[in-house]
Amino acid sequence: MFDSMMVSSWIDANAGNAVGNVDDINNLIIQLFSAFATGGVIITSQYLGAKKIEEANKSAKHVVVIVFIASVTICLLCLALNYPLLKLFFGGVTDEVFGYQQTYFYITAASFPFIGLFNVCAALLRAQRKSMVTMVSAGLSLVVNLVLNTLFMYVFKWGVAGAAVATLISRVVPACYVLFLITRKRFLVHINIFEKFRFDWKMVKHILIIAIPSGIESCLFQLGKLMTSSFVNASCYTTYDAAYPNGINYEANANTMAKQLNNIASVVGGGVNTSCLTVVGQAIGTGDVDQTKYYIRKMFLICYIANACAVGLIMGICHWVVPVYNYSEVANEIALKCLYFCLTFQFITYPLSFTSPAVLKASSDVKYVMYCAVGSMLIVRVGLCWLLTSEVVGLQLGAFGYWIAMCSDWVVRSVLFMARLLTGRWKKASGLLPEDVRDRIKGVARQFTSKGKKLQYSPYKRSKKLRR
Repeated sequence: MFDSMMVSSWIDANAGNAVGNVDDINNLIIQLFSAFATGGVIITSQYLGAKKIEEANKSAKHVVVIVFIASVTICLLCLALNYPLLKLFFGGVTDEVFGYQQTYFYITAASFPFIGLFNVCAALLRAQRKSMVTMVSAGLSLVVNLVLNTLFMYVFKWGVAGAAVATLISRVVPACYVLFLITRKRFLVHINIFEKFRFDWKMVKHILIIAIPSGIESCLFQLGKLMTSSFVNASCYTTYDAAYPNGINYEANANTMAKQLNNIASVVGGGVNTSCLTVVGQAIGTGDVDQTKYYIRKMFLICYIANACAVGLIMGICHWVVPVYNYSEVANEIALKCLYFCLTFQFITYPLSFTSPAVLKASSDVKYVMYCAVGSMLIVRVGLCWLLTSEVVGLQLGAFGYWIAMCSDWVVRSVLFMARLLTGRWKKASGLLPEDVRDRIKGVARQFTSKGKKLQYSPYKRSKKLRR
């Protein structure tokens, strides 16, 4: 957000819009790594809940290596495909904006391996309830970014490239910091970088079963946001170009402001959802159904309170924050209208549409989350946004159409995920069963063992023979 503010104030509005567009791609990558890392760390959390420290350390090392390999691969692909990727998502912008986008994306893409390392190490620290450390590292990153932005843009006059270099360095610093911490033996779960490492393919499969659906769901969710942003950019440039003097896209600028301020409003709820993966995952690891239900209710309550405070704060100050971007009065009015609309919906639907899938992921019910999230995103968010912003039905609502589609997606997600939670079908994926069912299964197990056959009951590893 500060990159867009400072670039638009010290260079021009088109540069700020370019930074906002590229940040949509960067956010897609960040969310992919975050989802992949936290999805893998769910296994570590469940091992911790079951007091299996050796397996927890082993799974932690595997998750770090897997995420690092994936992040380096994606970094190289983005560096090689800089032009076609930007042309695909933001091909309708002016040549000036596109040039800014190329510069900013090329430099920030080099930070992807460090984003991956930070996310996986921070997730491992949070799994041990060391979230204060990750908060300090994020604060350190913010300070470094602001100082270097001022130095590179205001003193050295590097423009958009200066903002990109500052962002790159501000991602390297916290990644190195949390990687150093996770190697300390004073932590319950830690890794040894220089220790000889060999893949345990059984554990890799166990991790990927959780991590891949989680990563796909998060990646496609952000991809949907990218596609809908491109609808706003493309439709406004082609349809309303004559109304916008000097090539200024008021709708796109307004959408950039609204998205970034809405992201700030979502940060607190997102933090609660991240901690939900650890808390509920450890509760499931104990095999205690009542304890798991207690923490699910508690996390919902905390998310509602935190979300209400964040939404109320942004709704109260957005009237003063929006003009700081130094866009036009027309763009400011559109941004405020979009913000008031989406924040009203977010107050009610955010915990239902985002905390509930976090609970389902913690219970290993990741496939259901992936199918529902991707289906809702494609049909409701992307499909409805295309109808509301294009010439097909003649509405051409621009940025406001984007937010109508997004809020509709939140409502559909709320219904799908809460239905899964309330019916109790998430227990099947987690291995948690009602006490009477478990007692009957244990009785069957005793009959098998009395006949000399080896059969052991585990609440999270259920054999087909044992279920029968």
